[in-house]
Amino acid sequence: MLNTDTNTHDTSTNSSEAERESLAPKRKKTAANKRSYTVTCASAFRDAVTELATRRGVNAADLARSVTLLLPENTIREYADPGEPSRDDRETITLKSGPSAGRPWRRKPRLQVRMADGYDPALIRRALGIALSMSAGDATVSLQAPGVTSTVVANTEALMLEEKLSRYRTVIQALSFRPLPSGINTRDEALHVLGYAPGRYPGMDEVKTRYRELATIHHPDGDHGNHTHMSQLNEAMEILRRSLV
Repeated sequence: MLNTDTNTHDTSTNSSEAERESLAPKRKKTAANKRSYTVTCASAFRDAVTELATRRGVNAADLARSVTLLLPENTIREYADPGEPSRDDRETITLKSGPSAGRPWRRKPRLQVRMADGYDPALIRRALGIALSMSAGDATVSLQAPGVTSTVVANTEALMLEEKLSRYRTVIQALSFRPLPSGINTRDEALHVLGYAPGRYPGMDEVKTRYRELATIHHPDGDHGNHTHMSQLNEAMEILRRSLV
């Protein structure tokens, strides 16, 4: 029994060593597939990316990598390229090696981004631009699962549109109202001023809701406000309060 246990332990040890050896070339290959990209860009863009990365506790490569993992490449390419720096936008560095070591050199502002091989600097620049836009709230990512989610999105948009149209109809109806020349003397006239058809007798709660909607439109401080309209609206409400309470 002891020998069996020992043999089993030796086998598992050898297996683990074999696995580590088989994984080692893969790790080397992954590291070899990464490269450092020089992404030239405007100095303001570079500073904004650097500030965002510092604020998030990451680096520029992490920002670009997140976007490239989240969005399809064609979507990133359709995004506006932040572009190369202008002719006057240059930074001065001191050369550290070679025959010109120690001399100042003016060059385009840039970001050094280490990512997997196969990208181009313009795509990375676009990805970083998307990261900045998303951070500022100027761009969002909408995830839609097939079927149900897309239907929910479509229904939500339809409801929002219907609600907007309903508000427009209320405004148009209110603006088409003409004050009664002889004032308001009856409950039916008061209901007419509030936009109710003849023979319609709503409850007080509904009347109050309608009054608030119309008061928002007719109030003299509003864009379409009118003092005469507002006065007759208040007069109608006083009559209805007495007759419906």
